[in-house]
Amino acid sequence: MRVVIAEDSVLLREGVARLLADDGIETAATVGDGASLLPAIESTGADLAIVDVRMPPTHTDEGLRAALEVRAARPGFPVLVLSQYVEERYAGELLGPAMGYLLKERVADVADFLDAVRQVAAGRTVIDPEVVAQLLSRQRRGAPLDSLSPREREVLALMAEGRSNAAIAARLAVTEGAVEKHISGIFQKLHLEPAPDDHRRVLAVLAYLGTASTRLT
Repeated sequence: MRVVIAEDSVLLREGVARLLADDGIETAATVGDGASLLPAIESTGADLAIVDVRMPPTHTDEGLRAALEVRAARPGFPVLVLSQYVEERYAGELLGPAMGYLLKERVADVADFLDAVRQVAAGRTVIDPEVVAQLLSRQRRGAPLDSLSPREREVLALMAEGRSNAAIAARLAVTEGAVEKHISGIFQKLHLEPAPDDHRRVLAVLAYLGTASTRLT
């Protein structure tokens, strides 16, 4: 596996590269800003990108935008995003196959970090447990996944893979209308009521990921 690291902190950048090297993973290139990410991936033929959310010049969301640019140019390309803090507004952007969102402190847990790298490279979704916990804590009640029907669980699992309603309908050989009804049922059973600051689809998927075997523990 060959990785491009986009991180403006030289110390963290070199530290991550060393952890990867010790596990047999090659760092193909390192860049210090978001604009350099896609060219570095294209020039090196890397297999995965590890990207800091906040990068120069404004240190707000340059890294995230660079990651999304990579995904637009190369659909399905594995990207693992690192953030200093839980930034809930990014969760929806980072759900989908071969995507990961970890807090930087997770890098210190070497085994967990390397496991996340390999899971994302394998096409799975990895969301930091702290991000899951904080998003789910905003719900007024629990998320009783056991109350979902087998078909609703199938729909939710496909949602967790980042599939659209149309893609879910095609996969299950049902109409999009049927998928929408199942999703409405999922929201109702998980007590996810409409709210201006909540993304019900994201919260439902996070509830699923919280019990899925692919999550970090």
